[in-house]
Formats: sequence, structure tokens, C-alpha cells
Amino acid sequence: MKKLILGIAIISSAFVFGQKQDAKDVNAQLQASNKAAMDAYQAKNYSAAAPKFLEVYNLMKTSGQDDKIYMYYAGLSYALANNVDEAIKIYTDLINSGYTGVQTQYSAKAVKTGEVTTLDKNTWDLLKKSSSKDYTDFKTEQTKSVEPDLYETLSTLLLNAKKNDEALALIEKGLAKYPNNAKLKEYQGSALYATGNTDKFLANLKEQLAKNPNDATNWYNLGVLQAKTPATESDAITSFQKAIELAGTNTTLLNNSYQNLVYTSLGDDSKAVENINALRKSNPDEATKLIEARRERFNKALPYAEKWHQTNPESLDAVTTLREIYGITKNQAKATEMKAKEAALQAKQPK
Repeated sequence: MKKLILGIAIISSAFVFGQKQDAKDVNAQLQASNKAAMDAYQAKNYSAAAPKFLEVYNLMKTSGQDDKIYMYYAGLSYALANNVDEAIKIYTDLINSGYTGVQTQYSAKAVKTGEVTTLDKNTWDLLKKSSSKDYTDFKTEQTKSVEPDLYETLSTLLLNAKKNDEALALIEKGLAKYPNNAKLKEYQGSALYATGNTDKFLANLKEQLAKNPNDATNWYNLGVLQAKTPATESDAITSFQKAIELAGTNTTLLNNSYQNLVYTSLGDDSKAVENINALRKSNPDEATKLIEARRERFNKALPYAEKWHQTNPESLDAVTTLREIYGITKNQAKATEMKAKEAALQAKQPK
């Protein structure tokens, strides 16, 4: 599952439900569950934190306070614990309920210390209305909506669960509300590709690149699509080269781009060999032309293969491919060198 990079602001509050014994018992249970949830989360024990946050939510709901922030914390914890099914359920419920997480925060500045203090609404109202000079600068502030985060995270969860059609429907719903959300646009491309809708995926990639031409990953993805069609193979080579230019220190992207440049340059070599063999007796001149064309493709692929090997010297595929290319291009010394490296890498492979 893709790593989720999310923030969480754990709040600790005192909950008072009255003076009756049962209310006190609920309040004590609530405080204990809240502490257990926060302690587990901060210890990165997300699988333990999630049900405790849900417990807090349900206890509060029983008392008449439907504070979904604790459901949100539970969903986040399940996601971080890689409990995808439970996380999907909670995030789906939150989105369907219209939850945004927007809250009003109340603050005032303490005259003695000059520090800004966050207050609950009742205390803030009382202090503001009183003649006390202990506090000044009474302010309210709306917190940021977490709704875009809900759509982004649930999209990731659904895609990683291979629920591609559901993911696509959710992403399109999210983009209807947040049309400029870059992550949802990226996820839309992934969902379109996963559902086999390559035409829309291609259009999506081109749209994203028009807005951000410096996105190396999108150039790489565009190249992968273009390489699937012989008519756009030259465009694919341009796209892979652009990805390499922008990849920086992203060795995985560099490795994949060089590898695809090699394979795109070589084309369907098994088919080419088949055609050559079929013509050797019936039309040797035509066979010779195909042999020269094949050699030219290998010459074209050679510098990309060398870069591939340079980027990932432990790749057996890169070494094997480079050995074959050196053989076809009549560089026997290099072919022998690669054969030795190939044998060394094969010896390292698990038995």
C-alpha cells in the first residue's frame, strides 16, 4: 500500500455530562479511551489506536455529541496500520456524511504572559463578556477542511485494493468539488489506466503535462503508453528522454526510463528474427536488408542500455541485454566482459 503522509492533531478535552453517577462513569470511560487512543497513536501502534478512537466516537455519540473527528482519527489510524478494509469503510462513511472537519477555534491573549491561549467556546464567551482585564485579543478562526484529504486517501486505498471502478467513481466525484486538486488528477490517471481506459488516461496525462511540464513521472507514463503503438514509438523515446532529464536523483525512474528506451528502440526483436529467417532462402537480399535494419536498431539501443547498466549495475536484465547488444553490434570484447558479469550476478541469485 502506498505510504500515507498525513498529519493528525490529537485533542484532549474534558467531557462533563452531569453529576449523576452513570454520567460520571461514562465520562471516566471516555477519558480512559481517549488517553489510550492518543498514547497508542503517538507510539505508532495504529492498529491499537484505531478501535480506541472509534470507542471515543461511539461514547460521545451516546451522550449526544456526534463529533466525527474521532471517526476521522480512527480511519487514519486504520489506514496507517494497513487495515485497508476498515479504513475504506470509515472514509466512505465520512465522505457520504458530508464531514469536512471544519471547526471554530477560540483564542485569547493572556495579558500577564502575552501568550495566546486556546479556549473552549463557553470559557471564551464568559471571558469576553466579563470585565476581566486578564485577557485581550479575543479571536475565532476556522480550521482547514479535511474533505480533500478524505477523497485523496480513500482514492489511494481503493486503488491499492484493486477496486479500480470504485476509485474512479470516487475520484470523479471529488474532482467535481475540487477540480484543481493535483493529487486527484494524478489518481484519476492511475484509475483510468487500471480500468483499461487508455484513451482517457492518455488525454489525462497530456492535460496534466500541459499544466506541469516538469513532472518526470507523467512523462514516463506517457512514454509507456506511446511505446505500445508502433506509430508513436518515436514520441515514446522523446517522452522517456524528457523523464530522464527531469528525474534528478530518482534512480528508480531513471532505471525504468532507460530500460524502456532500450526495449522501445529494439522493437519486437523476436518478430524481426522470425521475418529474417523466413526470407533467408526465398529472398536473401530482403533478408539482408532486415538484418541491417535490426543491427541499426541495436546500435540505437546501445547507449541507452549502457546508461541502464550504469544506473543499475546489479540488474541481471540490464547486463544480459547489454551482452546481447554487444554481440549483435560485433563488439566481442565488451560482450565477453558482460558475459562474465552476467555469470557473477547469476551466481548471486537465490537457488
